[in-house]
Amino acid sequence: MSDTGFQLHERLAADTVRLGQGPLSDVLLMNDSHWPWVLLVPRVADVREIYELPVSQQQQLLAESACLGRGMMYLFGGDKLNVAALGNMVPQLHLHHIVRFTGDPAWPGPVWGKVPAEPYSEAALAELTDKLQPLVAEI
Repeated sequence: MSDTGFQLHERLAADTVRLGQGPLSDVLLMNDSHWPWVLLVPRVADVREIYELPVSQQQQLLAESACLGRGMMYLFGGDKLNVAALGNMVPQLHLHHIVRFTGDPAWPGPVWGKVPAEPYSEAALAELTDKLQPLVAEI
């Protein structure tokens, strides 16, 4: 799938760690240790909404999302998986996958703005990226 003209939005680049890529999307870890939080960012220039993608890319994004979500719930044993494409702060299309737990700091509300982001330590980040790599390879 083409990525001609695609450039990752500067805010996503600043707030995430790149884990790899699927056929359509870059796979990024949000650098916030409160939640297992991974983004899919389709490598398609100038797209803000899912419906703007051709149907074949919509289907590919959904397949990548299903694979990622299933794998994250298996790895982390969460109570609920939140999947959202909000884009209020970052206009580039990106799909959030956040594993939620009934005891997490924002439960049952949304994670945005509830607590300040807490970046992973170097050791925790290395451990988590190692844990996620087999899942990313499946996408």
